[in-house]
Amino acid sequence: MWPGWEWLAYVIAAIVGVVIILGFLLIMVLVFIWFERRLLGRFQIRLGPNRLGPEGIFQPIATAVKILLKEDIVPAKGDKVLHWLAPVIVFVPVLLIFAVVPFGQRAILTDLNVGIVYVVAISSISAVGVYTAGWASNNKYALISALRTVAQMVSYELPVVLSIIGVVLMVGSLSMTEIVESQNIPFILLQPLGFVIFFLGTLAEMNRSPFDLLEADSEIVAGYHIEYSGMKFAMFFLGEYGHALAYSCIVATLYLGGWQGPLLPPIIWFLIKVIAVFSVIVWMRATLPRLRVDQLMGFAWKGLLPMAVINLFIIAAEVLWLSEITPWLMVAVNFVFAGVLVLLWSKLFTLGGGRVEV
Repeated sequence: MWPGWEWLAYVIAAIVGVVIILGFLLIMVLVFIWFERRLLGRFQIRLGPNRLGPEGIFQPIATAVKILLKEDIVPAKGDKVLHWLAPVIVFVPVLLIFAVVPFGQRAILTDLNVGIVYVVAISSISAVGVYTAGWASNNKYALISALRTVAQMVSYELPVVLSIIGVVLMVGSLSMTEIVESQNIPFILLQPLGFVIFFLGTLAEMNRSPFDLLEADSEIVAGYHIEYSGMKFAMFFLGEYGHALAYSCIVATLYLGGWQGPLLPPIIWFLIKVIAVFSVIVWMRATLPRLRVDQLMGFAWKGLLPMAVINLFIIAAEVLWLSEITPWLMVAVNFVFAGVLVLLWSKLFTLGGGRVEV
């Protein structure tokens, strides 16, 4: 390398990394869309997409082409700059999350020593994009959806962060790679309650059923992207499924042992776990009804948050005083704690028995 041109190597490496992540994201989003449609078809006793290609594998590509060919319309009284900027703010953080996701022991773009803090910080930015879209559209339904986004993100971010702290306490590191390497026993067994809290919280942050109030058709039509079409709508669509892919990767990393597994290559194990997590997300979409606004907020503040605090204290006590016991005994203890706590909380906090006060 010529003297003074070292910076060029970093620029080229960054561009190559972005291209790899973008290519991976686009391919996996198309696969996830097809997989979700086929799986929903099975749940609803129908075939699902089956026209284009074998088993309808090319249907997502046809959908993408159709969306991209639509006219890009900007509301006459909307903020044109923010209207253009909002989908970018939603989509870019999804790309940035994958920079610290360990697909294998060496298959990671950058192994930050504060990787999990980086993920929490970056994932929160998308809410700003959604709120910007609602405000810039000059539409009452879009604005209501955007305000719901802020309330939902603030409410569910707290239990998600508290459940992550439980993992960090047990590992003693914020590095995503070290979290995976510490899981001789997957943390879904060592911290079952933390896993449930984290998974439900991330569902709410992804705006997935049963927490998809931002796009409640019967209340606010299409939600915050009601005034979007063409390429801008495609970026929102890509951001939504990109978030589902990103959070599935984070769940697999924090609680399912990441790339670890016998016989198969590490990246294959990682993808199997990611697809398994996404299958559960689709399963919940197909089977659970949408919550009301009061139920959504009550579940966060009266359900998940108190349980996340108690779970954190239990994990801290185990790390301080029970670190010498065998891991499988700790698994049994944590499952008992989780079962008792959920049972007690279900008696105190009910969603279906009437209106939940918030």
